[in-house]
Amino acid sequence: MATVTRTTLITDPVGIHARPASEFSQAAASSGCKVTISKEAGKPGVDASSILMVMSLGVAQGDTVELTVDGDNADQVADQLIEVLTKAE
Repeated sequence: MATVTRTTLITDPVGIHARPASEFSQAAASSGCKVTISKEAGKPGVDASSILMVMSLGVAQGDTVELTVDGDNADQVADQLIEVLTKAE
């Protein structure tokens, strides 16, 4: 089992709003890994599989988020989740 951390810049003009938060949370929940997301590197993260927890971060355009993925295939899961967060609208 591995632990992987990734950071990414949020470029969506409205940040992580309902639709991307929902897609991200569903992807995190179905990954089979424990995934947390935080708004600031080094700060405790919230459960990424919970849309309410993800939206509670209040991530806006220009914010950097940090993902931590624990589990089998953590590298692959982290890459897929970053792609969900950064895909073009």
